[in-house]
Amino acid sequence: MKLLDVEAVLDRETDIQQNDPEREVMKELDDENTRYAILSHRWGAEVDYKEMTRLMKMEERKRNEVRQRSGYQKIIESCKQAMKDGYKWLWVDTCCIDKRSSSELTEAINSMYRWYQSAQVCYAYLNDVDESTFPTEGDHDKFAESNGWPEWFMRGWTLQELIAPKEVEFFNKDWVHIGNKQHLEFELQTITGIPYEVLTSGLAGKRLSVAQIMSWAAKRKTTREEDRAYSLMGLFGVNLPMLYGEGKKAFRRLQLEIIREFNDQSILAWKPRVPRTGSVLAEDPSDFRGCGKITKVEPGEFIKLIGQYTWRSDIGDSWAQPQYKLAALRDVMDSQQFHTFNISNGGIQVFLPVIPSRDSPSHLRAVLACTRDLDLVTIDLVSSGRSFARTSIDSLLPATYAEVKTLYLIHHQDTNETRHEFPFDDKYVSSHGFTRRGTYPREFTGNTITLSSLAEDLIVIVYANHDARSCFAIGLGYYLGQEWVHVDYDGHFPTQEDWTDFGGRAYDRMWKARARHARDMAEYRDMRYGKYCMKHAHLPRSIWAVRVIWGRWKADDFSVMVDVVECPGCCDGPYSMTDRIVGTFCPCAWRANRVRYLRMIGLDFLCRGLWKRFLGRTCCGWTSSSPGLASVLVNGLR
Repeated sequence: MKLLDVEAVLDRETDIQQNDPEREVMKELDDENTRYAILSHRWGAEVDYKEMTRLMKMEERKRNEVRQRSGYQKIIESCKQAMKDGYKWLWVDTCCIDKRSSSELTEAINSMYRWYQSAQVCYAYLNDVDESTFPTEGDHDKFAESNGWPEWFMRGWTLQELIAPKEVEFFNKDWVHIGNKQHLEFELQTITGIPYEVLTSGLAGKRLSVAQIMSWAAKRKTTREEDRAYSLMGLFGVNLPMLYGEGKKAFRRLQLEIIREFNDQSILAWKPRVPRTGSVLAEDPSDFRGCGKITKVEPGEFIKLIGQYTWRSDIGDSWAQPQYKLAALRDVMDSQQFHTFNISNGGIQVFLPVIPSRDSPSHLRAVLACTRDLDLVTIDLVSSGRSFARTSIDSLLPATYAEVKTLYLIHHQDTNETRHEFPFDDKYVSSHGFTRRGTYPREFTGNTITLSSLAEDLIVIVYANHDARSCFAIGLGYYLGQEWVHVDYDGHFPTQEDWTDFGGRAYDRMWKARARHARDMAEYRDMRYGKYCMKHAHLPRSIWAVRVIWGRWKADDFSVMVDVVECPGCCDGPYSMTDRIVGTFCPCAWRANRVRYLRMIGLDFLCRGLWKRFLGRTCCGWTSSSPGLASVLVNGLR
C-alpha cells in the first residue's frame, strides 16, 4: 500500500517555496509490518494521487489552488494529528490510490477492509459537526438529509471504516477531538444499529448472520451504485473484480459470492418495501431493512422450531405430524446437502423445508434456517418453469406438512412470467373535473397498463378534483393468476400537490385485501350474461360515483374503463361508500353514459339479448319488478 510520509508532507507545507521538489512524500510499504494511522471522511473537494505527488512541480497558481482545497487541508490536519500521536505514516484514500490504474484501484478496494483493520488508529473526520462534543441525540433540523445524524454515519464506505479499526477517534470540523469508539459504543449502536459487541471487538465479537450485517448498510448511500456492493466485500471477506458501469448487478454478484462462501440461508430473508416477483436475491442493501435481529439457526435447533411452526399453522397440531416425516426432516437437516448451496445458470440449488399452498399448486412457502425474534423466517416462492422465483403471498394457506425438497431458485431477473398489456380508458373522468395525479408504486404513461400474472402485482392510479376537494384511487392487480379491480378513498384530501402518500395508503389497503378483491372478481367474472363487470363506489361527501368497467373478451385479453358520474343517491346514498361488483348496470349511470358503456363493451353485448338476464337481479335499489330497468336497457340500443 502507498503511505504518506507525515514528516515530508508537513515539511513541504511549512516551507513550500524552499522545499526540494524531488523529495518524495509517499512510499510503498507493507501494511502488516508498518505502524500507520488512517483517515475516514466524507469526500468533498479532494486532492488525487497525481496532484499530491507532483505538487511542487506545478506552476504557482495551480499549486495554490490545490492547497486551498478542503481536501488538502484535511490531509495536512490528519498529518499533524498523526505526528502528534507518534505515527510516521498515514493513509488517505483520496491521494494514496492512483485511480488511473484500474488494477491498483481494484487491489485497493479489495484490500481496504484489511488496511483499516491493520491501522493502529483511524481518524474519523465529521465535517458537519460544529460542537466540541459528540452528538448523542438525533437532530433532523441540522442533519435533515442524513436521518438526523452526521453524514459520515450514512455513507456506504464508512461502515467498514467504523467496524474494522481497533481504535477510532472522532474529530469535528475544526479537528477538535470529540470522542472514540470504545467510549461511545452505546451511542454508536443507537446511530448505526451495529451491536456494541461488534463495535468493541470486531466481527468476531458476536455471532452474526448475513442478513444482520446487510441490515447495517440498508440506509447508507454511495455516490456510485456499484459501491453499495463493493463497500461490503470486506465485511464478508469476499473479493470481486471491479466493473463500474454494471449498476445493480454488482450487488447480485456480491450475494452470489457470499453464498459460495457461507452456508447462511438468512441471505434470502430480505423483505422489499414494495412487494415484487423475481430473483431470490435482493436488489440492494435497502431490502434488508428490519433484518437486524435475524439470527442463524443450527440444524439441531431448526428441527424443533419446524415442529412449533407447524403447530401454529392452519394444518393442525404439530404432534399430529407423522413421526416418519419428522424423522425424514431430521435426516436431511443432518446431511451435508442441507449445509450446501450450489450455483449454476439454472439457479441456486438449495434444500429447504417447503409447505405447498392450498390455493395454488404453483406456490409454496419455504422455511429458512434463521429466526427473527425467535420465529422462523419464511419466504414465498412461485414456480417459473423448472425453477422458483421469489414472490409475496401474505395469505397463503398451507396444504400439507413441511417436507424438504430440492429447489432451484432464480438468481437473475429474467423469469418465465406472463406480462399482460391491456388498454386503460380514463378519458371520461375529466368531464367532471377529475384528472390523473399519479401512480403507485411505479409509473406508467399513456393508455396501456402492464401487469404480471406470475404471482401478485398491483398498480394504483390516483385521481382528484381539486376544486371539489375530492379524490379517489383505482387499483388494478393480479392475485394467484386472478385479475381484480378496486376503488379506494380514505376521506382525506391531500393538502399539497404530492399524491405519493395518498397513493401509498391506498396501495397498502388494497394490497392487504387483495385476496378478497380477487375472490369477488372471480365470482362475477364468469356470470351468465357475459364476461363483463362493473364496480361502483360513491365518493363520500359528494354527488360523485366512480364506475370501473372490466371487460374480458377472451383469455388474457381484457380492457378497463374508468368514469365519474353524478349520482343522486339511488344506490347507497351520496354519503356512503360501497365497493361491490354490481351484477347489472346501474340505471342512473346508464342513462347518462350508455353511449360510453356501449362503446366499451360493444353493441353485440346487448344485441345478443343478454340484457334479459339482468332481470331478477338487484341494482342500486332497482329490482326485477321494476319496469324501468328493462326500458332503460332497451333505450340504450336506440
